[in-house]
Amino acid sequence: MSKVIDSVDVICQHKSNGEIIPIRFRLMNEDGEYETYTIKGYRNITHPGPYTTPDGLYVSNNVYIYECLIIVLNYKRKVRLYFDTHNCKWRIAI
Repeated sequence: MSKVIDSVDVICQHKSNGEIIPIRFRLMNEDGEYETYTIKGYRNITHPGPYTTPDGLYVSNNVYIYECLIIVLNYKRKVRLYFDTHNCKWRIAI
């Protein structure tokens, strides 16, 4: 199971058709400093209704899930961003 962080800052683009595109996010590390990551690619994961994700998060219809590709120390890595439209909160599974 992945580690889920409930506090993540995300920069995203809101298109005129309502689509949300994540562009960049930042996390606070153990030293209290921010680390910023640029999203190199993403995939919107659709789901039919409420269910529990492989990360152990229970999500409903109002949660958008994005599988994102980032580069960490010259290695490609996939993370999942969760955007809850009900309370405008982002979470990340790393």
